[in-house]
Amino acid sequence: MGRIALIAVAERTAAKMMDMKPSDFRRLVQSGSLPSPVRISGLERWRVSDLEAVLNGNAMNEDEFTW
Repeated sequence: MGRIALIAVAERTAAKMMDMKPSDFRRLVQSGSLPSPVRISGLERWRVSDLEAVLNGNAMNEDEFTW
C-alpha cells in the first residue's frame, strides 16, 4: 500500500510543511496572512489544500466565501 495523502494537518505539521516555527505559523494565522483552521470534533486542523493555495497565489479572501 502506498503513502496516505494528508488532507488536513495539526498546527505543528502545518508549520513544518511551511518550513517555519509553530509560533511563527500561529502569528501569521492570527494576522490573517495564513488560513484559519477548521474544527473537527474539537480538534483544529488546517486543510493542506488551503496552505497550498496560499503558496500558489490562489488563496481566496474570506469575504469571497459563500455558504
